[in-house]
Amino acid sequence: MLTGKKILLGVSGGIAAFKAASLCSKLTQAGAEVRVIMTESATRFITELTLQSLSKHPVYTDTFDEKDPSVIAHIDLADWADLILIAPATANIIGKMAHGLADDMLSTTLLATEAPIMLAPAMNVHMYQHPAVLHNLELLSSRGVMMIEPGSGLLACGYVGKGRMEEPESIVQLIEQYFGQLEQNYRAESQPKPLLGRKVIVTAGATVERIDPVRYITNDSSGKMGFAIAMAAQQLGADVHIIAGSTQIDPPDGIFLTRVESGMDMYNAVIAEWDQVDIVVKAAAVADYRPKEQAVRKMKKTGDALTLELVKTLDILETLGQQKTRQFLIGFAAETNDVEKYAMGKLLRKNCDLLVANDVTLEGAGFGTDTNVVSIYDHNGLVVGLPLMSKKDTATYIMNLAAERLAGVPDNA
Repeated sequence: MLTGKKILLGVSGGIAAFKAASLCSKLTQAGAEVRVIMTESATRFITELTLQSLSKHPVYTDTFDEKDPSVIAHIDLADWADLILIAPATANIIGKMAHGLADDMLSTTLLATEAPIMLAPAMNVHMYQHPAVLHNLELLSSRGVMMIEPGSGLLACGYVGKGRMEEPESIVQLIEQYFGQLEQNYRAESQPKPLLGRKVIVTAGATVERIDPVRYITNDSSGKMGFAIAMAAQQLGADVHIIAGSTQIDPPDGIFLTRVESGMDMYNAVIAEWDQVDIVVKAAAVADYRPKEQAVRKMKKTGDALTLELVKTLDILETLGQQKTRQFLIGFAAETNDVEKYAMGKLLRKNCDLLVANDVTLEGAGFGTDTNVVSIYDHNGLVVGLPLMSKKDTATYIMNLAAERLAGVPDNA
């Protein structure tokens, strides 16, 4: 991930400056091109020659020491960098950055750059916890500066607490993850957008049917498949709305989310946008039954047995299937046997355009897993049986198929 990346390493004057040598070495070994700027106080802890030898480039310390007369060094470096890493970042350089001060080579370059900046703070625990430092860090974070949290332990001053600069190995890993995410985002942005302009609703997770204020009926749905579907639809250009019940994971960032509790809540949320929606993916596991009566207060134990009368909940998928006009409806079926028989029966009975079925007894296909094994059906029968795949890849396949069907593209095109 770091091959060919241009990283400007800023070293400020703290005892952790000695770690800059290892950090510079590991970055270059990972394929990055590293240039180094040191503050004057940093040179008291580690020599310019050390970092010059490791980076294979001159080290910059003085704003007025122009090594190449054809360029202005701090502007050239500011424009050159793909990422600026300040490690260690002392309270002093953090304060200068927060308030726009530029009185040395490093702070001047930071003020001139438009490159992303990453800080690895390192200082005494009381300095790190000082309100002024915390305010400056918060201010920089609000401007998009990325923070590498310091570790806790024995500090050079003898105190024990938070303030140790993160280890070079971990910093390199974080930088690799950063560039990896950029690459992933670039691929997502550059892929075709067959759902551009389409409105998609995805239901996810498990519904909750209350018995009383503290007890309820639910199921094991984690929400992973529904969230993966929503992310795939968004990457294909759709305007996505997630309607989620109870989930075991956090929802994806950047997608509009409505939280609901009961099956009726979920139906009402879907039907509120029904006329404007192009695709509805019913990936939620809705409880089939609910208590006939819901107690207003917590039910107390009155004997060795309790009889609870249940009634059927509204079948959301079937109701939508009856009401649809132009909407493309995708249902899910979790089965334990006779998958094709039950899947086709459900598809026809509920008037789905596609039905995604899986045998939850198969390894890697049950609730809460990161993988799935699904078969996709339409009114003519089996469309495709997918092997064990990540839920992310499964979701991408399903939404690409939906986009093709909406566009009228034959399956064998």
